[in-house]
Amino acid sequence: MLTMNSIVITPYIVEYQQAIEKLVLPIQQNEFGVKITREEQPDLMDIAGTFQHGVGNFWAALDDGEVVGTIGVVDISNQQVALKKMFVSSSHRGKDKGVAQLLMNTAVEWCSARGVQQIFLGTTERMHAAHRFYEKNGFTEVTNLQLPPNFPIVSVDTKFYRRDI
Repeated sequence: MLTMNSIVITPYIVEYQQAIEKLVLPIQQNEFGVKITREEQPDLMDIAGTFQHGVGNFWAALDDGEVVGTIGVVDISNQQVALKKMFVSSSHRGKDKGVAQLLMNTAVEWCSARGVQQIFLGTTERMHAAHRFYEKNGFTEVTNLQLPPNFPIVSVDTKFYRRDI
Protein backbone atom coordinates (compact mmCIF):
# COMPACT_ATOMS: atom_id res chain seq x y z
CA MET A 1 0.00 0.00 0.00
CA LEU A 2 1.46 3.36 -1.08
CA THR A 3 0.47 6.67 0.47
CA MET A 4 1.00 10.34 -0.28
CA ASN A 5 -0.62 13.13 1.73
CA SER A 6 -4.10 11.80 2.38
CA ILE A 7 -4.08 9.48 -0.68
CA VAL A 8 -3.73 5.74 -0.17
CA ILE A 9 -3.20 3.36 -3.10
CA THR A 10 -4.53 -0.09 -2.29
CA PRO A 11 -5.27 -3.26 -4.24
CA TYR A 12 -8.86 -3.82 -5.33
CA ILE A 13 -11.31 -5.54 -3.02
CA VAL A 14 -14.94 -6.21 -3.89
CA GLU A 15 -16.13 -3.58 -1.38
CA TYR A 16 -14.80 -0.91 -3.80
CA GLN A 17 -16.80 -2.18 -6.81
CA GLN A 18 -19.75 0.20 -6.64
CA ALA A 19 -17.58 3.24 -5.90
CA ILE A 20 -15.29 2.37 -8.83
CA GLU A 21 -18.23 2.19 -11.22
CA LYS A 22 -19.54 5.53 -9.88
CA LEU A 23 -16.13 7.05 -10.64
CA VAL A 24 -15.39 5.49 -14.04
CA LEU A 25 -18.73 5.57 -15.87
CA PRO A 26 -19.43 9.33 -15.53
CA ILE A 27 -15.86 10.17 -16.58
CA GLN A 28 -16.21 8.02 -19.69
CA GLN A 29 -19.75 9.00 -20.62
CA ASN A 30 -20.17 12.59 -19.43
CA GLU A 31 -16.69 14.12 -19.48
CA PHE A 32 -15.39 12.48 -22.62
CA GLY A 33 -18.60 11.50 -24.41
CA VAL A 34 -17.47 7.90 -24.81
CA LYS A 35 -20.60 5.92 -25.56
CA ILE A 36 -19.87 2.79 -23.59
CA THR A 37 -22.03 1.18 -20.93
CA ARG A 38 -21.14 -0.82 -17.86
CA GLU A 39 -22.36 -3.96 -19.62
CA GLU A 40 -20.01 -3.31 -22.54
CA GLN A 41 -17.06 -3.43 -20.14
CA PRO A 42 -16.66 -6.95 -18.76
CA ASP A 43 -13.39 -5.85 -17.15
CA LEU A 44 -15.28 -3.25 -15.10
CA MET A 45 -17.97 -5.73 -14.11
CA ASP A 46 -15.45 -8.41 -13.04
CA ILE A 47 -12.35 -6.59 -11.82
CA ALA A 48 -10.92 -9.44 -9.76
CA GLY A 49 -11.48 -12.00 -12.52
CA THR A 50 -10.03 -9.76 -15.22
CA PHE A 51 -7.10 -8.16 -13.45
CA GLN A 52 -6.03 -10.04 -10.35
CA HIS A 53 -4.21 -13.08 -11.71
CA GLY A 54 -0.79 -13.80 -13.17
CA VAL A 55 1.20 -10.55 -13.17
CA GLY A 56 -2.00 -8.47 -13.29
CA ASN A 57 -3.56 -6.39 -10.54
CA PHE A 58 -5.94 -3.48 -9.96
CA TRP A 59 -5.63 -0.59 -7.53
CA ALA A 60 -7.86 2.11 -6.12
CA ALA A 61 -6.69 5.51 -4.95
CA LEU A 62 -8.52 6.40 -1.75
CA ASP A 63 -8.84 9.82 -0.16
CA ASP A 64 -10.24 9.45 3.33
CA GLY A 65 -11.77 6.14 2.26
CA GLU A 66 -13.38 7.54 -0.92
CA VAL A 67 -12.34 6.06 -4.29
CA VAL A 68 -10.82 8.93 -6.31
CA GLY A 69 -8.76 7.00 -8.85
CA THR A 70 -8.15 3.61 -10.44
CA ILE A 71 -5.57 1.76 -12.50
CA GLY A 72 -5.17 -1.85 -13.54
CA VAL A 73 -2.87 -4.11 -15.48
CA VAL A 74 -4.07 -7.25 -17.24
CA ASP A 75 -1.63 -10.12 -17.77
CA ILE A 76 -1.59 -10.75 -21.54
CA SER A 77 1.29 -13.29 -21.35
CA ASN A 78 4.83 -13.10 -22.75
CA GLN A 79 5.89 -10.79 -19.88
CA GLN A 80 3.49 -8.14 -21.19
CA VAL A 81 0.49 -6.40 -19.63
CA ALA A 82 -2.30 -4.14 -20.80
CA LEU A 83 -2.80 -1.03 -18.67
CA LYS A 84 -6.52 -0.34 -18.33
CA LYS A 85 -9.05 1.66 -16.38
CA MET A 86 -6.80 4.57 -15.41
CA PHE A 87 -9.20 7.20 -14.14
CA VAL A 88 -8.89 10.01 -11.62
CA SER A 89 -11.74 12.11 -10.23
CA SER A 90 -11.72 15.66 -11.59
CA SER A 91 -11.30 16.93 -8.03
CA HIS A 92 -8.03 15.00 -7.70
CA ARG A 93 -6.42 15.61 -11.10
CA GLY A 94 -3.32 17.63 -11.81
CA LYS A 95 0.38 17.39 -11.22
CA ASP A 96 0.00 19.22 -7.90
CA LYS A 97 -2.35 16.53 -6.58
CA GLY A 98 -0.11 13.67 -7.75
CA VAL A 99 -2.84 11.00 -7.73
CA ALA A 100 -2.36 9.92 -11.35
CA GLN A 101 1.40 9.74 -10.91
CA LEU A 102 1.05 7.71 -7.73
CA LEU A 103 -1.25 5.27 -9.52
CA MET A 104 1.13 4.98 -12.49
CA ASN A 105 4.16 4.50 -10.22
CA THR A 106 2.31 1.75 -8.36
CA ALA A 107 1.49 -0.13 -11.58
CA VAL A 108 4.98 0.27 -13.09
CA GLU A 109 6.73 -0.79 -9.86
CA TRP A 110 4.41 -3.82 -9.57
CA CYS A 111 5.18 -4.83 -13.16
CA SER A 112 8.91 -4.28 -12.80
CA ALA A 113 9.05 -6.42 -9.64
CA ARG A 114 7.29 -9.25 -11.52
CA GLY A 115 9.48 -9.29 -14.60
CA VAL A 116 7.05 -7.61 -16.97
CA GLN A 117 8.94 -6.26 -19.97
CA GLN A 118 6.29 -4.17 -21.73
CA ILE A 119 3.14 -2.29 -20.82
CA PHE A 120 0.62 -1.52 -23.57
CA LEU A 121 -2.47 0.66 -23.38
CA GLY A 122 -5.30 1.93 -25.51
CA THR A 123 -7.09 5.24 -25.15
CA THR A 124 -9.42 7.51 -27.09
CA GLU A 125 -8.42 10.40 -29.33
CA ARG A 126 -10.17 12.94 -27.05
CA MET A 127 -8.13 12.34 -23.91
CA HIS A 128 -5.32 14.81 -24.72
CA ALA A 129 -4.20 15.31 -21.12
CA ALA A 130 -3.93 11.54 -20.74
CA HIS A 131 -1.79 11.34 -23.90
CA ARG A 132 0.63 13.91 -22.46
CA PHE A 133 0.69 12.09 -19.12
CA TYR A 134 1.48 8.73 -20.75
CA GLU A 135 4.20 10.26 -22.90
CA LYS A 136 5.81 11.95 -19.85
CA ASN A 137 5.80 8.51 -18.22
CA GLY A 138 7.84 6.89 -20.98
CA PHE A 139 5.07 5.59 -23.23
CA THR A 140 5.47 5.91 -26.99
CA GLU A 141 2.65 5.77 -29.48
CA VAL A 142 2.28 2.60 -31.55
CA THR A 143 -0.19 1.50 -34.20
CA ASN A 144 -2.78 -1.15 -33.50
CA LEU A 145 -0.75 -3.44 -35.79
CA GLN A 146 2.15 -3.20 -33.30
CA LEU A 147 0.06 -4.48 -30.39
CA PRO A 148 0.60 -8.03 -29.09
CA PRO A 149 -1.95 -10.57 -30.31
CA ASN A 150 -3.43 -10.95 -26.79
CA PHE A 151 -3.96 -7.21 -26.27
CA PRO A 152 -7.63 -6.60 -25.38
CA ILE A 153 -8.70 -3.86 -27.81
CA VAL A 154 -11.78 -1.93 -26.69
CA SER A 155 -14.03 -0.67 -29.49
CA VAL A 156 -13.69 2.98 -28.43
CA ASP A 157 -9.86 2.95 -28.34
CA THR A 158 -8.17 4.67 -31.27
CA LYS A 159 -4.73 5.52 -29.86
CA PHE A 160 -2.25 3.00 -28.49
CA TYR A 161 0.92 3.24 -26.45
CA ARG A 162 3.79 1.01 -25.31
CA ARG A 163 6.34 1.33 -22.54
CA ASP A 164 9.35 -0.91 -22.12
CA ILE A 165 10.43 -1.63 -18.55
